[in-house]
Amino acid sequence: MSEFESKVVLVTGASSGIGAATAKGFSKHGALLSLTGRNEERLAQVADECKKLGAKDVLEVVGDVSKQDDMEKIIKETADKFGEMHVLVNNAGCSEWTLIENFELDKFDRCFNVNVRAVLYLTKLALPYLEKSKGCVVNVSSIASNMYCLPLNIIYTTSKAACDHLTKAAAFELAKNGIRVNAVNPGTVETDILLKVGISKEQNDEIFNQQANLHPLNERNVEVEEVVDAILFLASDKATMITGSCLKVDGGRGLTGQ
Repeated sequence: MSEFESKVVLVTGASSGIGAATAKGFSKHGALLSLTGRNEERLAQVADECKKLGAKDVLEVVGDVSKQDDMEKIIKETADKFGEMHVLVNNAGCSEWTLIENFELDKFDRCFNVNVRAVLYLTKLALPYLEKSKGCVVNVSSIASNMYCLPLNIIYTTSKAACDHLTKAAAFELAKNGIRVNAVNPGTVETDILLKVGISKEQNDEIFNQQANLHPLNERNVEVEEVVDAILFLASDKATMITGSCLKVDGGRGLTGQ
């Protein structure tokens, strides 16, 4: 029997990309899932796939983690349904592209509300349940947090640097509660995050093609399943003494500084 059998796992941003793949990964181990995302139709599709893959039960909570009321609803409905929580995966992410000369406060707020504020507040709300279960938190960050500075990317990269520091600070504070907090820092993963900020399909494909050879190992982008494997590892008993770590899954791209 898998160690995740009948364990309650909450995944944010579960309607697509890494979040959807993470939900499916835990499903294969018989977990009880609480999945949240903004797109009700896609969330329902992911939930159905998770049930087919072996999830013991799946709760769908439509919500926006940039909103306080929605975050509180997500935790409450999870607790009402399952009564406990063992793993919190803070995956929901936001990307904003802008030059400093075109910087707008609302873009900063949108990105930081999802990538930093929600991570901290959801961890706080989940704390009573994670303390009882001696559970763990896995945050989905990025190698952009400390590796490179690209034009247009100042808000996103700064938010991910904040996410990394938040991960370490939370790990230090919550160690006394028996709660582990770690992050995964993927290299380029081909998801739809750029399409959500107005990048065309052609531009999106061009960007991903250009990024591929920046990963020295195999000269390809990171596959979403490889990120999921890292998340599952950090949430597992194999990582019992790992906390405050930011695990790069980047095919060596962080070694290049690009």
